[in-house]
Amino acid sequence: MLPPILANLRIPVIGSPMFIVSGPELVIAQCKAGIVGSFPALNAREKDGEPPLLEAWLTRISEELDRHNQANPDRPAAPFAVNQIVHRSNARLERDIEICHRHKVPIWITSLGARPEVNAAAHDCGGIVLHDIINNVFAKKAIDKGADGLIAVAAGAGGHAGPQSPFALIQEIRDWFDGPLLLSGAISTGRAVLAAQVMGADLAYIGSPFIATNEANAQPEYKRMIVESGAMDIVTSSLFTGVSGNYLAPSIRNAGLDPDNLEKADPSSMDFHGAKPKAWSQIWGCGQGIGAVHEIAPAQALIDRLADEYAQAKQAVAAL
Repeated sequence: MLPPILANLRIPVIGSPMFIVSGPELVIAQCKAGIVGSFPALNAREKDGEPPLLEAWLTRISEELDRHNQANPDRPAAPFAVNQIVHRSNARLERDIEICHRHKVPIWITSLGARPEVNAAAHDCGGIVLHDIINNVFAKKAIDKGADGLIAVAAGAGGHAGPQSPFALIQEIRDWFDGPLLLSGAISTGRAVLAAQVMGADLAYIGSPFIATNEANAQPEYKRMIVESGAMDIVTSSLFTGVSGNYLAPSIRNAGLDPDNLEKADPSSMDFHGAKPKAWSQIWGCGQGIGAVHEIAPAQALIDRLADEYAQAKQAVAAL
């Protein structure tokens, strides 16, 4: 059974937190349209000497969603989520946990490690924790350390994607876990959202299609590349972050590299200290599902399309 905070979404979708791309504008638009919007805490970068930008972002999101709910009591906004990178190189983690705890963030998404103290902080302020994993071993560790739910990041997902088929990953987790389970990996249509549920997931976790929205903090060239590309244009590499991830091949070529001949990087090269963009900032992450993205549009329009497709897919499956 889903916790109440996830039970009444317009469609069973969480917009995944994307490096640089996800900010208050996109999160607010997603929540108002009826799905969970999220952003990485590390996206909120202030200059030296300035107050924490994360504080300002959380205040803005909460206030705007409160205003929306007061004006639309019959169509309230979905809750929002904040992603915490719990890798040891994230020097901001303790500060960001304190800020999120004080603002009572309702949904915490944790990545690159499972930390009991992070889960405890979320629970202490009334939140739930969803931890992203790429295999069943990591899934069990996350639940053992206090996570409430899991995000199964399968083959085809954007960013730090896992190598396993969603069929294999979901069925192994469902053998022992009956809590909240999300699926990430090439989900770009309402039909795919329903397919994730039929497979055993509770919700879909969608990122790459939202890069090509008006509210996304992405360069125009990035958005156009999403629209113009398909699954064949996605390359898997560990070079850029130290962890295997999926990227747009045209952006790799534009950086002067051959996407078919990339070196491998050791996981020890991961470094989130200071949360500053690296030399690879023009290498653009993306999942394999972008063949369904045909235009740059408002987030509301994308979510409307997903909702219509989801309803039609349910009718079609019922007719079978």
